[in-house]
This record gives sequence, structure tokens and C-alpha cells, in this order.
Amino acid sequence: METSLLLFVFSLSFALLLLHEMDAIRAKEWRMFIILKDMEEKRAFQVFTLLHLPLYAILLYSFIQQHRLSFVIVDVFLIVHAIAHFFFEKHPQNQFKNGFSRFIIHSMGMLALLHLLGIVYL
Repeated sequence: METSLLLFVFSLSFALLLLHEMDAIRAKEWRMFIILKDMEEKRAFQVFTLLHLPLYAILLYSFIQQHRLSFVIVDVFLIVHAIAHFFFEKHPQNQFKNGFSRFIIHSMGMLALLHLLGIVYL
């Protein structure tokens, strides 16, 4: 795969991650996390949301620096994340059971796998 096409595939998978995180706010995903599920709702939302700030900052910085390892780490994370959602399908607090949420999650994982295979084998 051409480098610009690979970058586009990666950008699309990362954009889907951002969409998923927007959907995670709607679905109150923090209710599925061990520590956050026991917090008061407003506090859990705030902690869940604020935890994304350093994550996004580190990711964006590493992308700007074009560290190849950063792309590999994100690809692996997105693949594992999609698999984790599959295993948490029956969790009582799982609100990602609709087609829209599943499309975002599974597309994100598949595109990450495609990108990872492209950078490893091409």
C-alpha cells in the first residue's frame, strides 16, 4: 500500500476512535470500569473525560513527530479495544449494542488491522 494511503487508513481508524469516545460519553462507558462505576455519576463522567486529555495530547504529539512505533501502538490498541468490546457485549452496563456503535467499534479495529499489516509487510 502506498504511504499516503496507509496514512489515510490510519487517520480514518483514529477518527473512528474519536467518534467512539464521543459515543462512549453518550453510553456512559465509565459504568463498565472497575473504579469509575462506584463513583457518583457526575464525578465518574468528569474523571473519565479528563483521563482522555493526556492520552490525546501524547498521541497527537507522537503523530506530529511521526514516530512509527506510535502508529503501531495505536493500531494494536484499537484492535485490542475492538476485541474487548466483543467480550464485554453481555456486560449489564454495555450501551454499545446498537448498529451505529458496533459499526464504529468494528470498523476502527478492522482499519487498524489493515494499517498494521500494511506498515509491517509493505
